[in-house]
Amino acid sequence: MLDLPETITACLFDLDGVLTQTAGIHAHAWKEMFDDFLRHWSERTGEPFHEFDRPTDYDEYVDGKPRLEGVESFLQSRGISLAMGSPSDPPEADTINGLGTRKNELVDKLIAEQGVEPYEGSVRFVEQARAQGLRRAVVSSSTNCRDVLVAAGIDHLFEARIDGLVADREHLAGKPAPDTFLAAASALGVDRSQAAVFEDAQAGVQAGHAGEFGWVVGVDRTGQAEALRRRGADVVVQDLAQLMERA
Repeated sequence: MLDLPETITACLFDLDGVLTQTAGIHAHAWKEMFDDFLRHWSERTGEPFHEFDRPTDYDEYVDGKPRLEGVESFLQSRGISLAMGSPSDPPEADTINGLGTRKNELVDKLIAEQGVEPYEGSVRFVEQARAQGLRRAVVSSSTNCRDVLVAAGIDHLFEARIDGLVADREHLAGKPAPDTFLAAASALGVDRSQAAVFEDAQAGVQAGHAGEFGWVVGVDRTGQAEALRRRGADVVVQDLAQLMERA
C-alpha cells in the first residue's frame, strides 16, 4: 500500500527528476547553452564572463519552468535583455526563442546519445497507484514529454499528460503558477483537494502549494530538501519508494 493521506484519489507527477533520470540532461543542456552564449556576450560587450552555475542558477531560474520563461528569467538575473523573437528563430539567433531552441536541440541530442532511464522506485510507486485505483497524470513543462515517457517505457502508466505542448495550446501559465496541475486534475475528473503533487523543482512545489492541492510531495534528488519545504512541500523524500508501506 502507498503511504498517502486517505483523501488522495489522484497523483500528479512531474516528469524530469521525479519519474525519469532526465533532470541532469536538462541541467547539462542549460549550462552548455548559457555558457556558450555568455562567452560570446562577454566578447561582444567586454563584460566579465561568469559561467552558468549548477545548482544555484539552475534551481533558481530555470528548473521546472517553461523553456522560454527559464531563458528570460536567467538573463534578467544577469541584467541581459534580448528580443523575444519568434518560434521560427534558428538556434544561432540571440533571441529568447533562439536560445530556447538551442537548449532544446541539445536536450534531444543528449537523450539520443544517452537514452532515458526511469527511477525504479517511481515506477514501482506508479504501478502500485494504478493497482490501488488511483488516477494518474504527468504534468511537465517539457515539450519532449511524450517522447521521454515512450523512451523510458512508462507512457502506458498514465491516463493524462499535461505538457508544454498542451500548455501552449491551452494558454496555460507555467510553473510556479498552478494552472498545469489544475488542468491535470480536471482531465482526471478530480478536485484539487483529492490530488497529490509530486515535484523535484522548487517552481513545481510552489505551483502545487499555490494550487491548494491535497498534498505536495517534494522529491529531493540534489540536496535541496529545505528549499522544497520553504516553497510549500508537505513532505520531502529522496525517492518515491519511501512512500510505499512495507508489508
